Amino acid sequence: MSLRPLNPRSPFMRKADTISLKDSIEAMLRAYKLNGKLSEVQLVSSWEKIMGKAISLKTQEVFVRNRKLFVRLTSAPLKHELNMAKSKVITLINTEMGEKVIDDVVFL
Repeated sequence: MSLRPLNPRSPFMRKADTISLKDSIEAMLRAYKLNGKLSEVQLVSSWEKIMGKAISLKTQEVFVRNRKLFVRLTSAPLKHELNMAKSKVITLINTEMGEKVIDDVVFL
């Protein structure tokens, strides 16, 4: 039994000049400089996952402006606790996102 070589004209073979969809989307995001905005949107949408259910329930609003995260809370004691642990919150967020997305956090 001999092995046949792959058919070079097969529609399932990858051509040399093609790139994957993931690579082309990343290239488009870099070209239009949208990586930062996409990371910010991902951060806001994953706020509950990063900080936990308890903090998420006490959060009214989360938004990013100029690499600064603004969080509006309903609990004054929680606001004080998070202000005391601000550097830990920044590190937690940036490690979860995989890159430095924010420089500062403001608790409102």
